[in-house]
Amino acid sequence: MNYWLFKSEPSSWSWDEQVAAGEKGTGWTGVRNHLAKQHMMAMQVGDRGFFYHSNVGKEIVGIVEVITPFHPDPTDETGKFGMVDVKAVTTLVRPVTLAEVKATPALAAMALLTSARLSVQPVREVEWALICRLGGVA
Repeated sequence: MNYWLFKSEPSSWSWDEQVAAGEKGTGWTGVRNHLAKQHMMAMQVGDRGFFYHSNVGKEIVGIVEVITPFHPDPTDETGKFGMVDVKAVTTLVRPVTLAEVKATPALAAMALLTSARLSVQPVREVEWALICRLGGVA
């Protein structure tokens, strides 16, 4: 299994909305960065990802699961970009803030810090385990 982090501004799509989508999940549309596209192309059904509230909150609040592989994004008129579908798996007992990630030496190389603007990014297994512990879902 691979691990990922999906960023969303809560005013555009919040964790509560993701949870409300239920088992059918939702398409992760609107990604227009080629590296983020490559990350989504590498995703497999069953991969897990952190759901991160960007701009407002700046915290990891939940865990999603990839439920469909990469496919065309109907919101992209150019046809260059695609999407995956994800469903909510669990809410973290305690959100893990960006400030906490920055203050944790073992997370210093995490893409959330080194590629901060990237909306879909990989998470190493050791980072995944640590953040799950910090968030109370280990």
